[in-house]
Amino acid sequence: MGGTINSLDATAPGSTREVFGISMNVYDRLASFGRKQVDDYWTFDFDNIRGELAERVERSADGRTLTFHLRQGAKWHDGSPVTAADVKWSLDRAVISKTLSPAQLASGSLTKADQFRIASDNVVEVMLDKPDRLALANLCVPFSPMINSTLAKKNATEEDPWAVNWLKENAAAGGAYTVEQHRAGQQTILRRNEAWQNGAGGKLPFFQRVIAQTVPEAATRANLVERGDADLAIDLQASDISALEQRKKVKVLAIPQTNGFTALVFNVRQAPFNNAKVRAAIAAAIPYENLFKAALFERGRVLYGASWTEAPNGDFPQPLPERFDLDKAKSLLAEAGMASGFATTFSYPAGAAAFGEPMAALIKESLGRIGIDVSIQKMPDAQYTTMEVERRLAISLGTGTAWLPAPDYFMRTYFAFEQRWNFSGMRDPELEALVQDARFETDAAKYQATSRKMIDIVAREMPMVMLWQPNQDAVMMPQVQGFTYAFHRQADYRDLSRA
Repeated sequence: MGGTINSLDATAPGSTREVFGISMNVYDRLASFGRKQVDDYWTFDFDNIRGELAERVERSADGRTLTFHLRQGAKWHDGSPVTAADVKWSLDRAVISKTLSPAQLASGSLTKADQFRIASDNVVEVMLDKPDRLALANLCVPFSPMINSTLAKKNATEEDPWAVNWLKENAAAGGAYTVEQHRAGQQTILRRNEAWQNGAGGKLPFFQRVIAQTVPEAATRANLVERGDADLAIDLQASDISALEQRKKVKVLAIPQTNGFTALVFNVRQAPFNNAKVRAAIAAAIPYENLFKAALFERGRVLYGASWTEAPNGDFPQPLPERFDLDKAKSLLAEAGMASGFATTFSYPAGAAAFGEPMAALIKESLGRIGIDVSIQKMPDAQYTTMEVERRLAISLGTGTAWLPAPDYFMRTYFAFEQRWNFSGMRDPELEALVQDARFETDAAKYQATSRKMIDIVAREMPMVMLWQPNQDAVMMPQVQGFTYAFHRQADYRDLSRA
């Protein structure tokens, strides 16, 4: 992997994305998403939630109570039995602690410790004020780990009652793998937990040992897999992958990130981007096909080029009705009172230079043809993130992944309310009202209708120009099987095997 594993606790502030993958293999959650086969690969199945630490999950008729029946005989890595008290403590931690968990779980109406009740030695209930569509799904993500509370509490302090600091370097888990060795930022070695019983069909993972190794250079990672010195890499550059495919020594699974996106983001709180016609003009001046070829080598699914005037369905992201049309762009700019153009900036982080640089050059050239003078700003990642959060960028490169690929969750996360991931700063009262209604809508047809309305608003207001869903290109030895695209974009070792 190119990134680093800087913690063993995915809920700890500052944890890298690579930690999510480790946590999902080391810790169990009460439930997990299923998996389904699509063409030659597997992907997570958001609509099929199954028990993990819980062998059975029940929903009440009114949708306000979730009941989890824990697996009989389940044990933590230290051999002690899993108890309902452990689960209660873990859920309390997820909504109370000063970690990344509370904000995520709040999106499923999980906000208070008194929502979690021990019904018996092996049964825990989760109670909701309203039947939130995403309550159960939020108990499947890396921010909802089930923790050996006895062990964690032994290492807690008065200042750190939830053992946040200790759990960064130590595991108190019961999942499919134990941590054999952890060198933060370099290498983490996992060993199969022979007592694990929570997999699909109760099967143990195929691999007895997993070495997750940081190798900063993408070309070196590609060479390691091609030579057979590594089994799997999932974060190679598009240019390297095309060359690997041609030599045919490795297996490449090209999997669109169905819950992700790449976009151009407008700061709608900054003139002239507070004018919808200016945003629409720029959207019409984007050379979409050239960008897709130059930046991504066409390795993904496009989110432009649709022909509809009203959203045909409630799926999101989906292709929006945007295409390259310079005459339209000039006309819209004139209608906005800016026929002579203006000067602005396009910013991208250094970490995205592989596709950000060719995008920047093409955008600068194309917008120049309608009188918009673009200065390119390539920034260190930390500086870029700070300015993005503070909304101090004019036009920027936006990327994101919605762990829970439901339209209302996507809209709530990236297009609504005053929160970190609303990159553009968009605040549309109609959209926000629809988002709130959809969250608690139990009728499938009404939910679809509400989702279509939300998509129409985003297409009309254009706070971001949606470009594509990049591939998760998984490059592996030909003998490796069972790779599953996961919502957190990391490898699930539990599904892998070698022929």
